[in-house]
Amino acid sequence: MLVHPSGVDVSSSTLRFLAERLRRHRRSIGSRWRRLSAGRQALLALAHLRVGHTYAQLAAGFGIGTTTAYRYVTEAVDLLAAHAPTLADAVRTAATKAFVLLDGTLLPIDRIAANRPFYSGKHKKHGMNVQVLADPFGRLLWASPALPGAVHDIRAAREHGIIDALAETDVKCWADKGYRGVGGAIHIPCWGRWETLSTGQKAVNRSHAQIRALVEQAMATLKSWRLLRKLRCSTTRVTALVQAILALHLASSDRSWKNLREPHMTCG
Repeated sequence: MLVHPSGVDVSSSTLRFLAERLRRHRRSIGSRWRRLSAGRQALLALAHLRVGHTYAQLAAGFGIGTTTAYRYVTEAVDLLAAHAPTLADAVRTAATKAFVLLDGTLLPIDRIAANRPFYSGKHKKHGMNVQVLADPFGRLLWASPALPGAVHDIRAAREHGIIDALAETDVKCWADKGYRGVGGAIHIPCWGRWETLSTGQKAVNRSHAQIRALVEQAMATLKSWRLLRKLRCSTTRVTALVQAILALHLASSDRSWKNLREPHMTCG
């Protein structure tokens, strides 16, 4: 395999954030020697998450074995996932905002037609359903654990407890028609065919669409980590990957350092 220099479009502060946590973790478990330093391991993990390089590509580029590359990435991902904010953390942050935006997205996976639980009829492809909360400026606040793609958005929101959490804190939320029937503080567009809506209802829907459009910025932020554009891992690992990317995104933003939580496990 040919090896060439390449770049990873993440900030140096993100690299330092991950490297420092890896150093703490190594000290806590008494790890004395590794093929890569904590800084190089952090770069390895970022290349996987941001660019989507395979373990074979990473192994060739960093001069290590494929199994070692997999182990290093998995270790870094699990450490980051433990630092991701919980729904309760996100709702506390949301309570300081005028409102929040809720939407679901499908993360494509490489599954065959027989894997029906992962097939989304809406998107006509296999994937994992992830719910996203964003602030009024479209900035990513929280991403949910992943569910099979066949799960509808409203069911996913209920299973994650998003609806109840927002209702308890009286946080106003804008969502699309996929959340019809949730009630409470979640606002959806007026239901019905466009030609049957009144002039006032059409105006409400236009205003609603302008507000909701900002959630697409949060979706774009999540999928700027190119690994999520086509997942080839076990579906049991998707949640950890999403949570790790959420932690990295928040760590790279000065406004969000305080939103990161310290995990209960001993990892720094």
